[in-house]
Amino acid sequence: MNERHPMDKLLREDRIPHIWCSGCGLGTCLTAFITAIQESGIPLEQMCVVSGIGCTGRVAGYLNLDSFHTTHGRAIPFAAGLHLANPSLKVIVISGDGDLIAIGGNHFIHSARRNLDMTVVCVNNFNYGMTGGQGGPTTPLGSKTTTTPYGNFEFPFSIPYLAAASGAPYVARWTALDTRRLSKSLGEALHKRGFSVVEIISPCPTLFNRFNKQGTGLDVLKSYQQNAVIQHGADPAKVAIERDGKIIVGKFVDIERPTFLDMVKERLGDKFEIPWEKLERKEVTVPSADE
Repeated sequence: MNERHPMDKLLREDRIPHIWCSGCGLGTCLTAFITAIQESGIPLEQMCVVSGIGCTGRVAGYLNLDSFHTTHGRAIPFAAGLHLANPSLKVIVISGDGDLIAIGGNHFIHSARRNLDMTVVCVNNFNYGMTGGQGGPTTPLGSKTTTTPYGNFEFPFSIPYLAAASGAPYVARWTALDTRRLSKSLGEALHKRGFSVVEIISPCPTLFNRFNKQGTGLDVLKSYQQNAVIQHGADPAKVAIERDGKIIVGKFVDIERPTFLDMVKERLGDKFEIPWEKLERKEVTVPSADE
C-alpha cells in the first residue's frame, strides 16, 4: 500500500527515527504543532520555524519546513532577524524551558516587551533533559534533579506570568495530554498579531519524573488528567506550578497591543513600508472546559 499519513509531508523522513525517549511528551507536542500548522491555512512557504538547543530544539530539524536549529538560548534573536527582514513570514519559535527561559531569558522578556510579531512555543519539562537532568529556571521547589539532589530551593519562574508581565498579548498553557485544545490554542497563537506564547507541560520520564518518583510517561499523563484545571482568563500571577499541586491550564491573556513594526510605522509614516497584508490571519477558537 502506498497510502501516507496526512502529517508525512511535514516531516523529514530521513531524520527519523527521532532521538526522544520512550514516554517523552515531545512526540505528542509535535503532533499538535503540525495539526495547528495544517489547520492554520497559512501557506507553508510563508512559515519558518526556529529552535534552540535541547530536546525540544530537535523539532526544527524534523519538520519539512524552512527551519533553523540555532545556538543555545538564541532562538528568539534569530527569529527576530527573520521577522524584521521579511515581515510577511510567520516566524515560529519552538524550544524548551532551559533554552528559552534560562540562557535565552533576556531575549524572551525583551521581545515580549517590544511585541515582536512571532509565536513562541515553550515545552516545559522542568529540567535540562538533553544534558543530564539538571535543575532549570522552571524546576518546582522541592523537586530533585542531578544538581538538586536534596530538592530544589530556588524559586522558579512561572512562564505565563513572565510572558504576561513582559507584555505578551497572547499567553496560554496546556499539557501534552490535552492535544485537541493545545492544537487549537497553537492555531490561535499563529494568527495572533504580536508576541504570542504557548507553554506546554510535558513529561520527562527518563530524568525529571524518575528522579521525583513520578512513574512512567503514561503515569505522568494520568496525573495531568487528574490535576490539570482549565481556567480561561486566570490571573497569570496566580498560575505558578507547585510540586505535586494542581496545574492551571487555559488561555490566560488575549489582548490587542501594537506590534514593534506598528510603532515603527507610526513614527516613520510613509518613510517605512512593509508588506502588511501578505500573511492572512483568521479566527481560531479554543474549546471550553466542557467541550
